[in-house]
Amino acid sequence: MSTTAIPPIGSLTTSDTQTTDSTLPTQTLGQQDFLNLLVAQLTNQDPLNPQSDTDFVAQMAQFSSLQEATTMQQDMSQMRAESLLGHDVQIQTPTGDSITGTVSAVSNQSGTPTLIVNGQPYDLSQVTSVVLATPQTN
Repeated sequence: MSTTAIPPIGSLTTSDTQTTDSTLPTQTLGQQDFLNLLVAQLTNQDPLNPQSDTDFVAQMAQFSSLQEATTMQQDMSQMRAESLLGHDVQIQTPTGDSITGTVSAVSNQSGTPTLIVNGQPYDLSQVTSVVLATPQTN
């Protein structure tokens, strides 16, 4: 019987994860990745000391909880971004400049909300202040 070694989680070298962009890529594990790990774990377990089924159920429950928490965090970020529509915001750009403008739109790219201010997209984390509109009196 031949087995295939599975590299440890921390065994990736920097050359495996380097990109031409200065930002790191987003790496997420999906349900298919979890199932692949589960099958590998079942295939390579010690037959004289097998892992109990309750351990697998606990792992699956933890994975489901993590996935739900991630989804809820993305939904909350989207709601926060949408609440800024029509408001004046101050944005800190990566170059250190400060831009003020009205949020005209919100887009969602790969689960991350992006604000459109003065026709340019900005990340929600770049907002440094929000100016609430003052009610006009007649």
